[in-house]
Amino acid sequence: MRPAAPLAALLVLAALTAAALLLVLAPARLLPVRTKYGLVFDAGSTHTALYVYRWPADKENGTGIVSQVQSCTANGSGISSYADDPAGAGASLKPCLDKAMTVIPAEQQRETPTYLGATAGMRLLREQNSTKAEQVFAEVTKAIREYPVDFRGAQILTGNEEGAFGWITVNYLLETLIKVWGGERAEYSFSGKWTHPPMEDVVGALDLGGASTQITFLPGTTSDDKNTTALLRLYGTNYSVYTHSYLCYGQKQVLKRLLASLHQDSPDPQQIAHPCYPKGYQENVTTAELYNSPCVPTPSTPSPAQVLMLQKDFPTRNKIHLRDSCAASSYVLTLLLQGYKFDDKTWLNIHFQKQVSNVDVGWTLGYMLNLTNMIPSETPQRAAVLPKSKWVAATVILAIILILIFCLITALCYWKDSSGYEML
Repeated sequence: MRPAAPLAALLVLAALTAAALLLVLAPARLLPVRTKYGLVFDAGSTHTALYVYRWPADKENGTGIVSQVQSCTANGSGISSYADDPAGAGASLKPCLDKAMTVIPAEQQRETPTYLGATAGMRLLREQNSTKAEQVFAEVTKAIREYPVDFRGAQILTGNEEGAFGWITVNYLLETLIKVWGGERAEYSFSGKWTHPPMEDVVGALDLGGASTQITFLPGTTSDDKNTTALLRLYGTNYSVYTHSYLCYGQKQVLKRLLASLHQDSPDPQQIAHPCYPKGYQENVTTAELYNSPCVPTPSTPSPAQVLMLQKDFPTRNKIHLRDSCAASSYVLTLLLQGYKFDDKTWLNIHFQKQVSNVDVGWTLGYMLNLTNMIPSETPQRAAVLPKSKWVAATVILAIILILIFCLITALCYWKDSSGYEML
């Protein structure tokens, strides 16, 4: 063997040893926590919305710190309105899914849990015609499965589930379930130390939808009534809440029931029954007919001229919303004062809000939070991290050693050519 060959081997060994020492001596640091994503469709009675959520994979005491990334409202009415056109229900979801795919990284889309929860509109359709309800679900399932997501099914939420998840959303956003100290809350995330506020800070939640209304709160005493009790575990704490849903008492159904009763003093006994109507009363009375009825004009009901005047004052508002606003306001007042028994003293405790910190108040965020309890947490990974200065030094040393090895090999080749001998 040439005398220079052992030297070259020693240089290679030195280079490998230096690289190994640099890695061994480098301090181990936690890698950035991976972010997980989730999609939830809110298939309500009047419209369908898709929400994109994300949370750190390590979670907090078993539950994710979830933030809303994006929301999208599908065109058209709720999926229950597609009872006679099931394919239309599936097609209505695709623009929002296309939008969501631009937010979730491509490499994470196939592992993104996706859910569709339907509420009172589909509850009513199922009671009226279960076959049509199944056809609608089949079409929305088919549409969602065309996308590279982990679709985990479409289901009809019970009224109590809807109320309980809405309660979670409200208290989570108000930080009465878990609170951050020594940090800050950004648009999509939280930072700092987490603590549990006292139970006294927890608030109740009221939800008025198109077909149902819910009331949920933390009662002062425990109840054995399973029909009005929801057991929840969030961030390591157990909650037993009272929740009750009143089907047919949503704003849309109440107004339609009022109109039906006004137009049918003598109900038709042959008329097909509807879950929200007395036998014989028709559902298909339109609110436009309200103004043709001589028995309706009251101080709380706007005339067509008043509606046109309101339209001039609020040109961007939907005409139907303006037309129904007086009757709807009267109903909300009646529901709170006579239904839920609020009074002058407790009225000030009611806060009407659609968003908290730019996040929509509804059941979907609470639904996603609750589901994170069943999604495995990921332990933060550690890796050796070298400061920039050491990386530069290591690179220079390795470069010098490689140059020396190259020079040795070149010299040996030249010596062989000039001597005419090949040495082993």
